[in-house]
Amino acid sequence: MRIILVGYGVVGKGVTTILSRRYVEKTRDVGFNPKIVAIADIDGAVINPRGLSPEKLEAIKQRGFPISADPDFGRPGISALDVIESVEAEVVVEVTPVNIQNAEPAMSHITKAFKTGKHVVTTNKGPLALAMPALTELAEFNNVYFRFSGTVGGGTPMLEFAKRCLAGDKILSIRGILNGTTNYILTEMSKNHVSFQDALVNAQKLGYAEREPSMDIDGFDAACKVVILANWIMNKKITLKDVDRTGIRDVSLQMLEEAAKRNSTLKLIGSIEGDRATVKPTEIPLTNPLCVSGVLNAVTFQTEFAGEQTLIGKGAGGIETASAVLRDLLDIRRKLATKLLN
Repeated sequence: MRIILVGYGVVGKGVTTILSRRYVEKTRDVGFNPKIVAIADIDGAVINPRGLSPEKLEAIKQRGFPISADPDFGRPGISALDVIESVEAEVVVEVTPVNIQNAEPAMSHITKAFKTGKHVVTTNKGPLALAMPALTELAEFNNVYFRFSGTVGGGTPMLEFAKRCLAGDKILSIRGILNGTTNYILTEMSKNHVSFQDALVNAQKLGYAEREPSMDIDGFDAACKVVILANWIMNKKITLKDVDRTGIRDVSLQMLEEAAKRNSTLKLIGSIEGDRATVKPTEIPLTNPLCVSGVLNAVTFQTEFAGEQTLIGKGAGGIETASAVLRDLLDIRRKLATKLLN
């Protein structure tokens, strides 16, 4: 399987690390033979149609920016779109930064890949939040696979759990803590009795929150994930504008203290129930399975036959999210093998 990697930040580097580390065992165990034939970044690309060796991938990582300065395979100035169009590969792995204003440049990368007959794995929530129904239709039209398990839950297989493990049951509703940064802030406020601002500063110092934290604290990140869950798991054709969203800026220590008197706490909960998709601070009992601490994520699927099923795990992290990319690549490989057999 030849792979074009678009984006070489934390997740992109994690992808190269995991593929190098897992190369021998996956080739032996399941016949999975991944070859990164190109890495495209903002400055240009590194391209080798025969595949970049693990040693070369490590050398690129150690050299740092710009990757296109590689003496053997560097291509300064070439755009990611040109790489996607001109380099022969089966899959494009798109891991550029999230943009929920217009989803670029990821939207163009993904659509170009589809139109050139390439399957896509992405960890980028932007295109999915703004145009998931259209993108899934475009993938089907071009007869390619589109996978994105790293967009929800990071390394925790929330989408796969619902799609595969609960197959045959009917999922009636979904509720969950879908953003680790806000969960850390609310946990700090509740347990250590610090203000929202102090908890936010702590989260920024620890690298959980960005310097400009509105994507997390205003609920946009959780709302993107609600859109993905609603479309992929419950077949609801919604986008980001359809989510009723409230962030955590107005959650006060007093509100948390009042909830504590009732053996409850406040969490930022994303939910899909009936025709409503919401993200808002919600009071839940301390005994609720969703009541997890720190940067953990948790999601509860309410099913018709099996009742409530809750999955808990890390929601972010470069290597964790990269592991989701590997899962998606293996899934595409299995589907392609099955299609050949049929």
